Amino acid sequence: MRPVYIAPSLLSVNKNDLQSAINQVVALGAKFIHFDVMDKKFIGHESFSFDDFSRVKKMHHVLNDVHLMTADPYEYAKEYAKRGAEIITFHYEALKDDVTRVDCIDAIRKLGVKVGMSIKPRTPVEKIIPFLPMLDQVLIMSVEPGLGGQSFMPDSLNKIKKCREYIDANHLKTLIEVDGGINDITGHDCYLAGADLLVMGTYLFGHADLKDRYQKIIVACQHG
Repeated sequence: MRPVYIAPSLLSVNKNDLQSAINQVVALGAKFIHFDVMDKKFIGHESFSFDDFSRVKKMHHVLNDVHLMTADPYEYAKEYAKRGAEIITFHYEALKDDVTRVDCIDAIRKLGVKVGMSIKPRTPVEKIIPFLPMLDQVLIMSVEPGLGGQSFMPDSLNKIKKCREYIDANHLKTLIEVDGGINDITGHDCYLAGADLLVMGTYLFGHADLKDRYQKIIVACQHG
């Protein structure tokens, strides 16, 4: 049975509550912490700063999964790699052509971190398939990037399936991550479609039953 991993997203957590939130999910077995980085150029919002990441890095000992929603991914990647990110994902749409995208993948890898690429909901999955052999993970956005609490877009499942088919057919180790509107139902659907890593924010945080919610999705994926 393929394992499923949860990457709790800090985007919906109050900055004053980060330590408590991280402690809860790490105690439940989370192997990743998902850290969203935005600039106003790429999607019109801002989120965490470099200093916020340095503070978060000191709060735990699991993998830091940094998602760059920025117009200049390599410049951000250099700083996050220096500050201890283990995985850095940038957006296909942030760069102008495939040559630049390949150069960015190579440049980030030379920083000593794992590399991911993400696509927005309106970008056809066929655009990212050729890059899969070069990537450690692919991130399928199942909502428009930028704001938490949006509803899952069901056509994301087909994108996950196509990535899974290509990865398996070519014996790749690339992980499939999905982000946006993930709960115990949509997370189970994504897992069945082929996802390995589920990003969750509003479904987990801010609820008294966080532990039950976390365990519920693990059970749904592995035994549902």
